[in-house]
Amino acid sequence: MDSADEITIELVSAVTDDVRALIGELDRILAAEYTPDQRHGLSSDAIFEPGVRFFVARSNGAAVGCGGVALFAGFAEVKRMYVREAARGRGVAQALLARIEREALDTGLVSILRGIRRLRQDGRAGDRHQRVPRKAAKRVDLAMPDRWAATSRLSEAV
Repeated sequence: MDSADEITIELVSAVTDDVRALIGELDRILAAEYTPDQRHGLSSDAIFEPGVRFFVARSNGAAVGCGGVALFAGFAEVKRMYVREAARGRGVAQALLARIEREALDTGLVSILRGIRRLRQDGRAGDRHQRVPRKAAKRVDLAMPDRWAATSRLSEAV
């Protein structure tokens, strides 16, 4: 992928081979860093429940990233955000977050939460080394509450 590649973001309404591949890559990366009780990512089926919108980022037609948004009463939360290593630094995360932000704002929500770990000053999440894209984080005003009770209750999603 070079810097001239066009990035497109598409809303996906069902599990596809590209979604399975992207989520599989993300799960393998997280499994290497976190124990099962520390991983709370939505399953492929759950990201297509009512109240969740899921997007795939493409560069010249190839899937290079994904991310979703769970819409709750009063706030939205970014879910399953991932960009393939070869596509990092090319604006893919920014494009995904801009689309997620637009989806949340279109439903009247103004607070957008990113992830399940607190963001540290150095741009890392929690006490592990999961990187949070700095440019992408600056694009969306990311709220980081101490409690994440709603993240496991998608039945409350709007």
